[in-house]
Amino acid sequence: MTSKQRAALRKAANRFEPIFQIGKNNLDENQLKGIDEVLTARELIKITVHESSLLTASEAMEILISQLDAQPVQVIGRRLIIYRRNNKLNNYDVE
Repeated sequence: MTSKQRAALRKAANRFEPIFQIGKNNLDENQLKGIDEVLTARELIKITVHESSLLTASEAMEILISQLDAQPVQVIGRRLIIYRRNNKLNNYDVE
């Protein structure tokens, strides 16, 4: 993904509220499954990592992109944005 495409995704995600919150239980299978389903439906999502989590936002990002075959868009503070293309939707001109 180019920096221009990443910037376009950051801009698109600006209007989103975080859909998932990672808390003290970190990432479990149910949460990964839920995030996977929402990524399939929306392609682009924002997630918050609470202070009570043992994971940082960067660590959570690494787990998510590797487990869900997604692409990192941005990490700012405790929020992260991930993207995974869905050829049926293709809402964003990336890749």
